[in-house]
Amino acid sequence: MSLLQMIAAELRKATTLPAVWAGVAVALLGSIGITVLNAVTTRNAIAAGRAEELLADTSPFETAYAAVPLGTVGAVIIGVMAMSSEYTANSPDAGGGRQISATLAATPRRITLLLTKAITIVLLVVATALVTIPACVAIAMAIIGDAGQEAVATDEAVLRSLGAMLYWVLTGLLAFAITVLTRNGIIPLIILIVNSSLVSISLLLTNITPLAHWLPDMAGRRLFGGVHTVDGGLEALPGALVMAAWTLALLAAASGVFSRRDA
Repeated sequence: MSLLQMIAAELRKATTLPAVWAGVAVALLGSIGITVLNAVTTRNAIAAGRAEELLADTSPFETAYAAVPLGTVGAVIIGVMAMSSEYTANSPDAGGGRQISATLAATPRRITLLLTKAITIVLLVVATALVTIPACVAIAMAIIGDAGQEAVATDEAVLRSLGAMLYWVLTGLLAFAITVLTRNGIIPLIILIVNSSLVSISLLLTNITPLAHWLPDMAGRRLFGGVHTVDGGLEALPGALVMAAWTLALLAAASGVFSRRDA
Protein backbone atom coordinates (compact mmCIF):
# COMPACT_ATOMS: atom_id res chain seq x y z
CA MET A 1 0.00 0.00 0.00
CA SER A 2 1.46 3.36 -1.03
CA LEU A 3 1.69 6.36 1.29
CA LEU A 4 -1.13 8.14 -0.54
CA GLN A 5 -3.35 5.06 -0.21
CA MET A 6 -2.54 4.89 3.50
CA ILE A 7 -3.38 8.57 3.96
CA ALA A 8 -6.65 8.08 2.09
CA ALA A 9 -7.47 5.10 4.32
CA GLU A 10 -6.72 7.07 7.48
CA LEU A 11 -8.82 9.98 6.23
CA ARG A 12 -11.74 7.65 5.59
CA LYS A 13 -11.32 6.13 9.03
CA ALA A 14 -11.09 9.51 10.78
CA THR A 15 -14.14 10.89 9.01
CA THR A 16 -16.22 7.96 10.26
CA LEU A 17 -15.52 8.96 13.87
CA PRO A 18 -18.29 11.11 15.40
CA ALA A 19 -15.80 12.58 17.87
CA VAL A 20 -13.68 13.96 15.03
CA TRP A 21 -16.77 15.67 13.62
CA ALA A 22 -17.45 16.98 17.13
CA GLY A 23 -14.04 18.62 17.03
CA VAL A 24 -14.83 20.15 13.64
CA ALA A 25 -18.16 21.38 15.00
CA VAL A 26 -16.52 22.97 18.05
CA ALA A 27 -14.07 24.84 15.84
CA LEU A 28 -16.61 25.83 13.19
CA LEU A 29 -19.89 26.33 15.03
CA GLY A 30 -18.27 27.56 18.23
CA SER A 31 -16.29 30.21 16.36
CA ILE A 32 -19.33 31.21 14.33
CA GLY A 33 -21.45 31.48 17.48
CA ILE A 34 -18.97 33.79 19.17
CA THR A 35 -18.59 35.78 15.96
CA VAL A 36 -22.35 36.34 15.81
CA LEU A 37 -22.39 37.55 19.42
CA ASN A 38 -19.39 39.83 18.82
CA ALA A 39 -20.85 41.20 15.59
CA VAL A 40 -24.26 41.91 17.09
CA THR A 41 -22.57 43.66 20.02
CA THR A 42 -20.48 45.71 17.59
CA ARG A 43 -23.50 46.65 15.47
CA ASN A 44 -25.54 47.65 18.51
CA ALA A 45 -22.67 49.68 19.94
CA ILE A 46 -22.28 51.54 16.65
CA ALA A 47 -26.02 52.21 16.52
CA ALA A 48 -25.93 53.53 20.09
CA GLY A 49 -22.92 55.74 19.39
CA ARG A 50 -20.67 53.74 21.72
CA ALA A 51 -18.20 52.43 19.14
CA GLU A 52 -15.27 53.80 21.12
CA GLU A 53 -16.01 51.23 23.84
CA LEU A 54 -15.36 48.27 21.55
CA LEU A 55 -12.17 46.27 22.02
CA ALA A 56 -11.99 45.46 18.32
CA ASP A 57 -13.11 48.85 17.02
CA THR A 58 -15.72 48.38 14.28
CA SER A 59 -13.61 46.15 12.04
CA PRO A 60 -15.53 43.06 10.83
CA PHE A 61 -12.26 41.15 10.54
CA GLU A 62 -11.22 41.98 14.10
CA THR A 63 -14.71 41.09 15.31
CA ALA A 64 -14.49 37.67 13.64
CA TYR A 65 -10.84 37.06 14.48
CA ALA A 66 -11.54 37.43 18.20
CA ALA A 67 -13.46 34.12 17.97
CA VAL A 68 -10.75 32.20 16.12
CA PRO A 69 -8.72 31.07 19.18
CA LEU A 70 -11.66 28.82 20.12
CA GLY A 71 -10.76 26.65 17.16
CA THR A 72 -7.78 25.44 19.16
CA VAL A 73 -10.16 23.30 21.21
CA GLY A 74 -11.48 21.69 18.04
CA ALA A 75 -7.93 20.96 16.89
CA VAL A 76 -7.20 19.29 20.23
CA ILE A 77 -10.26 17.04 19.86
CA ILE A 78 -9.31 16.06 16.31
CA GLY A 79 -5.71 15.33 17.28
CA VAL A 80 -6.66 13.26 20.28
CA MET A 81 -9.52 11.28 18.75
CA ALA A 82 -7.58 10.36 15.60
CA MET A 83 -5.33 8.23 17.82
CA SER A 84 -7.32 7.40 20.96
CA SER A 85 -9.99 5.68 18.87
CA GLU A 86 -7.36 3.03 18.11
CA TYR A 87 -7.23 2.09 21.79
CA THR A 88 -10.97 2.06 22.44
CA ALA A 89 -12.31 -1.45 23.03
CA ASN A 90 -14.75 -2.72 20.45
CA SER A 91 -18.14 -4.02 21.49
CA PRO A 92 -18.30 -7.61 22.79
CA ASP A 93 -20.19 -8.60 19.63
CA ALA A 94 -17.15 -7.50 17.63
CA GLY A 95 -14.77 -9.48 19.81
CA GLY A 96 -13.94 -6.80 22.40
CA GLY A 97 -10.53 -6.13 20.90
CA ARG A 98 -8.98 -2.79 20.03
CA GLN A 99 -8.73 -1.20 16.61
CA ILE A 100 -4.95 -0.78 16.93
CA SER A 101 -4.41 -4.53 16.45
CA ALA A 102 -6.23 -4.55 13.12
CA THR A 103 -4.53 -1.31 12.08
CA LEU A 104 -1.06 -2.71 12.75
CA ALA A 105 -1.94 -5.92 10.94
CA ALA A 106 -2.82 -3.86 7.87
CA THR A 107 0.05 -1.36 8.35
CA PRO A 108 2.93 -3.05 10.19
CA ARG A 109 5.33 -0.14 9.53
CA ARG A 110 4.61 1.79 12.71
CA ILE A 111 6.49 4.98 11.93
CA THR A 112 4.74 5.18 8.58
CA LEU A 113 1.43 4.64 10.31
CA LEU A 114 2.08 7.56 12.68
CA LEU A 115 3.17 9.70 9.74
CA THR A 116 -0.07 9.02 7.89
CA LYS A 117 -2.11 9.81 11.00
CA ALA A 118 -0.21 13.06 11.52
CA ILE A 119 -0.79 14.05 7.88
CA THR A 120 -4.47 13.17 8.29
CA ILE A 121 -4.75 15.45 11.32
CA VAL A 122 -3.03 18.28 9.45
CA LEU A 123 -5.42 17.90 6.51
CA LEU A 124 -8.49 17.85 8.75
CA VAL A 125 -7.41 20.85 10.82
CA VAL A 126 -6.37 22.87 7.77
CA ALA A 127 -9.68 22.11 6.04
CA THR A 128 -11.56 23.14 9.17
CA ALA A 129 -9.61 26.39 9.41
CA LEU A 130 -10.08 27.18 5.71
CA VAL A 131 -13.84 26.95 6.21
CA THR A 132 -14.11 28.46 9.68
CA ILE A 133 -12.05 31.64 9.43
CA PRO A 134 -13.50 32.95 6.14
CA ALA A 135 -16.99 31.99 7.32
CA CYS A 136 -16.58 33.98 10.52
CA VAL A 137 -15.31 37.01 8.61
CA ALA A 138 -18.18 36.78 6.12
CA ILE A 139 -20.74 36.54 8.92
CA ALA A 140 -19.23 39.50 10.77
CA MET A 141 -19.30 41.56 7.58
CA ALA A 142 -22.93 40.60 6.92
CA ILE A 143 -24.08 41.51 10.44
CA ILE A 144 -22.07 44.71 10.90
CA GLY A 145 -22.60 45.82 7.33
CA ASP A 146 -21.70 49.31 6.24
CA ALA A 147 -21.82 50.58 9.83
CA GLY A 148 -18.37 49.14 10.48
CA GLN A 149 -15.08 50.36 9.16
CA GLU A 150 -12.53 47.79 8.08
CA ALA A 151 -9.11 48.74 9.39
CA VAL A 152 -7.28 45.51 8.46
CA ALA A 153 -5.72 45.27 5.00
CA THR A 154 -6.25 42.09 2.98
CA ASP A 155 -2.62 40.97 3.12
CA GLU A 156 -2.54 41.46 6.89
CA ALA A 157 -5.81 39.54 7.27
CA VAL A 158 -4.43 36.64 5.23
CA LEU A 159 -1.17 36.57 7.22
CA ARG A 160 -2.99 36.60 10.57
CA SER A 161 -5.39 33.89 9.38
CA LEU A 162 -2.44 31.71 8.33
CA GLY A 163 -0.87 32.28 11.74
CA ALA A 164 -4.04 31.14 13.49
CA MET A 165 -4.26 28.10 11.22
CA LEU A 166 -0.64 27.18 11.99
CA TYR A 167 -1.37 27.42 15.73
CA TRP A 168 -4.36 25.10 15.28
CA VAL A 169 -2.26 22.60 13.30
CA LEU A 170 0.61 22.54 15.79
CA THR A 171 -1.83 22.17 18.67
CA GLY A 172 -3.56 19.26 16.94
CA LEU A 173 -0.22 17.53 16.40
CA LEU A 174 0.82 18.13 20.02
CA ALA A 175 -2.45 16.56 21.16
CA PHE A 176 -1.84 13.63 18.82
CA ALA A 177 1.70 13.04 20.11
CA ILE A 178 0.59 13.16 23.75
CA THR A 179 -2.19 10.69 23.00
CA VAL A 180 0.30 8.29 21.42
CA LEU A 181 2.44 8.49 24.55
CA THR A 182 -0.46 8.04 26.99
CA ARG A 183 -2.49 5.56 24.88
CA ASN A 184 -5.49 7.31 26.40
CA GLY A 185 -7.66 10.09 25.10
CA ILE A 186 -9.20 11.29 28.34
CA ILE A 187 -6.05 12.68 29.97
CA PRO A 188 -4.87 14.80 27.01
CA LEU A 189 -8.42 15.94 26.28
CA ILE A 190 -8.98 17.22 29.80
CA ILE A 191 -5.56 18.83 30.21
CA LEU A 192 -5.35 20.43 26.77
CA ILE A 193 -8.95 21.65 26.57
CA VAL A 194 -8.83 23.15 30.06
CA ASN A 195 -5.46 24.71 29.28
CA SER A 196 -6.79 26.12 25.98
CA SER A 197 -10.11 27.44 27.20
CA LEU A 198 -10.65 27.73 30.95
CA VAL A 199 -7.44 28.06 32.94
CA SER A 200 -4.13 28.25 31.13
CA ILE A 201 -1.66 26.40 33.29
CA SER A 202 1.16 27.77 31.18
CA LEU A 203 -0.10 31.31 31.73
CA LEU A 204 -0.20 30.79 35.47
CA LEU A 205 3.34 29.45 35.38
CA THR A 206 4.55 32.69 33.78
CA ASN A 207 3.79 34.33 37.13
CA ILE A 208 6.36 32.02 38.71
CA THR A 209 9.08 31.88 36.07
CA PRO A 210 9.65 33.60 32.70
CA LEU A 211 10.78 30.22 31.35
CA ALA A 212 7.06 29.37 31.04
CA HIS A 213 6.95 31.69 28.02
CA TRP A 214 8.90 28.94 26.22
CA LEU A 215 6.19 26.33 26.73
CA PRO A 216 4.54 25.46 23.40
CA ASP A 217 1.19 27.20 23.83
CA MET A 218 2.71 30.35 25.33
CA ALA A 219 5.49 30.45 22.74
CA GLY A 220 3.07 30.27 19.84
CA ARG A 221 0.32 32.53 21.17
CA ARG A 222 1.43 35.52 19.11
CA LEU A 223 0.56 33.58 15.97
CA PHE A 224 -2.87 35.01 16.76
CA GLY A 225 -1.64 38.39 15.60
CA GLY A 226 -3.52 41.34 17.06
CA VAL A 227 -5.33 39.33 19.74
CA HIS A 228 -4.69 40.75 23.20
CA THR A 229 -2.41 38.54 25.24
CA VAL A 230 -0.09 38.80 28.19
CA ASP A 231 3.00 40.94 27.92
CA GLY A 232 6.44 39.45 27.51
CA GLY A 233 7.57 36.25 25.91
CA LEU A 234 8.48 35.53 22.31
CA GLU A 235 7.42 37.36 19.18
CA ALA A 236 5.44 35.58 16.49
CA LEU A 237 8.25 34.09 14.36
CA PRO A 238 10.58 32.83 17.11
CA GLY A 239 7.51 31.72 19.06
CA ALA A 240 6.28 29.71 16.09
CA LEU A 241 9.70 28.09 15.73
CA VAL A 242 9.75 27.15 19.42
CA MET A 243 6.22 25.73 19.25
CA ALA A 244 7.15 23.79 16.10
CA ALA A 245 10.27 22.46 17.84
CA TRP A 246 8.14 21.26 20.77
CA THR A 247 5.79 19.57 18.31
CA LEU A 248 8.60 17.80 16.44
CA ALA A 249 10.24 16.72 19.70
CA LEU A 250 7.02 15.23 21.05
CA LEU A 251 6.27 13.53 17.73
CA ALA A 252 9.78 12.04 17.74
CA ALA A 253 9.31 10.81 21.32
CA ALA A 254 5.92 9.37 20.43
CA SER A 255 7.39 7.61 17.39
CA GLY A 256 10.18 6.11 19.47
CA VAL A 257 7.81 4.82 22.12
CA PHE A 258 5.19 3.59 19.64
CA SER A 259 7.75 1.64 17.60
CA ARG A 260 9.10 -0.24 20.62
CA ARG A 261 6.20 -1.09 22.89
CA ASP A 262 3.45 -3.65 22.52
CA ALA A 263 0.28 -2.52 20.80
